[in-house]
Amino acid sequence: MREAHTEAKHPEPTSGAGSGTPRQQLKETDRKGGPGHTVLVALAIAVPVTKLAYTVGGGNAIRDVLVGMEPANWPGILVGMVITDPLLGSVLAVVVSRVVFALFAARGAVPLGTGVARAAQRAALTLVNPIAMGVIDACFFGPWWGLATGLAAFALRQGVVVEYRTGRRRPHRRRDQDRTGHHDPGYRPPAWLRRAAGIEQWAALGLTVVVLPVLAFVSALNGQSWTSVVECQVTDGARTESDRLIELGRKGNGVVGWNLDTEQVSNGLGCTSDESRYVREPWWRS
Repeated sequence: MREAHTEAKHPEPTSGAGSGTPRQQLKETDRKGGPGHTVLVALAIAVPVTKLAYTVGGGNAIRDVLVGMEPANWPGILVGMVITDPLLGSVLAVVVSRVVFALFAARGAVPLGTGVARAAQRAALTLVNPIAMGVIDACFFGPWWGLATGLAAFALRQGVVVEYRTGRRRPHRRRDQDRTGHHDPGYRPPAWLRRAAGIEQWAALGLTVVVLPVLAFVSALNGQSWTSVVECQVTDGARTESDRLIELGRKGNGVVGWNLDTEQVSNGLGCTSDESRYVREPWWRS
């Protein structure tokens, strides 16, 4: 009994490279942003280029469009995709909410304890961001999209709270700090909630590494412009014609855009909005 008592006081092993329990490795993954961090960065780089290449054509066309819209406005391609595709925008909002929450939870942001104040802090922590995501989504796509986005973002946070409150995951701390006691000793969630927390981890993983990339590349290859398509009067030498332009920027009382008829950057005047943003057939129909 004395030997067992001595072993019980041994601190748990720190999670170094290639060491630690699966739960410790999951916590380390949270601390580094998880797979969501890697996926989001990769999509932010690859998807706008893919969208641009398929919509206007590769090679010189891409360079001409980037010069016409100025490189500083390049993120506008991704923003335009997100705010014009309800499903992509909603899934991205849920994933970003989950990644940010897991990142801060790994740094000790989840309040522990059973008091009213602690419960209020946890409720605020888990509710404020999903509500904000839902409101933003509702403004762009309507109340039902906003409601679904807010509920999904909230649901995918509950598993993280349960994991940290039960001690199955623990906040990252420096090695010279105490790593014990970072859980609620009196917290005993029901079995169904523990199972739901496990399912939540897999649901978040699938949404992040499978669903979001698929939706992003489907949106990139759907043949729609990422911004407005306008009908303008374009002067070429002595000729003035009405052409369709993908709007890249506003200059004075005119528009600088990619001319879909002549396949070059043009200045247009007297522009009117085109109801359709389709400029070519989707990739899967071509």
